[in-house]
Amino acid sequence: MRTVKRPKARELDPLKRRIADLDPSSIDALYGLEPVYEPGEGLPGLLLEEFVAVQCPYCGERLETRVDLTADESSYIEDCQVCCRPIQFDLERASHPARGSHPARAEEGSGSLLSVKVQRID
Repeated sequence: MRTVKRPKARELDPLKRRIADLDPSSIDALYGLEPVYEPGEGLPGLLLEEFVAVQCPYCGERLETRVDLTADESSYIEDCQVCCRPIQFDLERASHPARGSHPARAEEGSGSLLSVKVQRID
């Protein structure tokens, strides 16, 4: 029996080339995805998250919570793990270094967490 050869369809070749040329950041932008933070990557000396101990302004109970340092918001609301009332967390971070500052000092502490203030929402 003889094999029948069919000509390849060339209509999809331009699309295949465009897909093959996409890098991860352009795919993220195309689909509106946030960047993925891989362990060991990112800014040197900047933690992605930090655990902090705070006292609930309602019940006075000490609780430990995770602060996401990758988020742009400097304030967020989280419920107390004991009394379930809403607590507002206000974060203060080190500002990014000004232009012209020493590069070794620029990496040190830029964007790191300085303080966390908790308050009631009444």
